[in-house]
Amino acid sequence: MKVKAFTLSTCPYCRAFKKFMNDNHLVFEYTDVDLLDGDERNRAIKEAYSYCEGCGFPIIVIDENTVIEGFDEPKLREIFKL
Repeated sequence: MKVKAFTLSTCPYCRAFKKFMNDNHLVFEYTDVDLLDGDERNRAIKEAYSYCEGCGFPIIVIDENTVIEGFDEPKLREIFKL
């Protein structure tokens, strides 16, 4: 599974998501949108909201078609069969 997440460095839910993924040895990539500047930040926000307009962070995209808003550990456990 390919997992991409749009996160904020200061968000406790984003930190919980990253910890969950690392603790379970799951491969993922993430972008801390708030640490980007200018056009790079605008592009990341535009991409994140292309998956889920107006959603809160983290925005988690799995295999380009499953989108999870926020840190939903039960849902993630179900998806990853943990």
